[in-house]
Amino acid sequence: MSIDKRQKLFQRVLEMMHLTYQMDDITLHHRDCLEAMREMEDNTFDLAIVDPPYELGTVGAYRGAGKLAKRALNTDTKIQQWDKAPPPEYFEELMRVSKNQIIWGGNYFDLPPTRCVIAWDKCQPWTNFSQWEMAWTSFSKPAALFKKDNRTGGKIHPTQKPVELYEWILSKYANDGDTILDTHFGSGSNGIACHNMGYSLTAFEIDGDYISRSVDRIKKHQIQLQLPW
Repeated sequence: MSIDKRQKLFQRVLEMMHLTYQMDDITLHHRDCLEAMREMEDNTFDLAIVDPPYELGTVGAYRGAGKLAKRALNTDTKIQQWDKAPPPEYFEELMRVSKNQIIWGGNYFDLPPTRCVIAWDKCQPWTNFSQWEMAWTSFSKPAALFKKDNRTGGKIHPTQKPVELYEWILSKYANDGDTILDTHFGSGSNGIACHNMGYSLTAFEIDGDYISRSVDRIKKHQIQLQLPW
C-alpha cells in the first residue's frame, strides 16, 4: 500500500472514530458536520457562524477561476481535497438546527434574500485579490462593515479569518448565554473569539491536520491568557 493510500486510510479511521476535543467552553468534534446535524434536534443552537468551502478551486466565473489553489502564498497542498461547496442539504440542516445563521461566502450559494449582509474589508492593497468578503445573515438588521487587515504571518489555514472579526460579529449578533455552532472550524479563529467572550461553542472539522493545528493554536492562546503581566 502506498504512503498516500495509508494516509487516506488513517484519515478515514479517525473520521469514523468521531473524536471529540474539549477545551473549556469549546467542544470540537472530528466528524462530518452534515452527518452530525442530521442527528440534532430543531433549534439546538442559538447562532451558527460558519465558513464553508466556496469551491474557489473550480475554474469558472462563479467560483473564483481557481485562484485559491494557485495563489503563491498558499502552501496547503490539500486544497483540492476539501474545497468542495456543500450540498443544498447542508444549508437546510443548518437552518433547522440553529435559530439564526451567519454564513461566509453567501454570495456563492443559493440562499434567501436578506437585508443584513456583513462585509469584511480586508484593507487589501493588491487589486488582483478580493478587496472584501461577504457573509449572508438571517437577521433583519442594516448591512454592516468591518475593516481589518489580514496580512499577518503564522496562518494555519489558507482561508483563515482574524479573531477580531469573529469578536466583532459576536458583539453585534450574539446575546449573553447564546450557544454557537461552527460547522467548519478550520484555523479555530471563531473558537478563540468565543473563548475570549465567554460563549459556548460546538464545532466540527473533518480534517485531522487542521484539528491538530487549531487545537494547538487555542491551547497556546489559553496559556497566554493565564500568564501574569
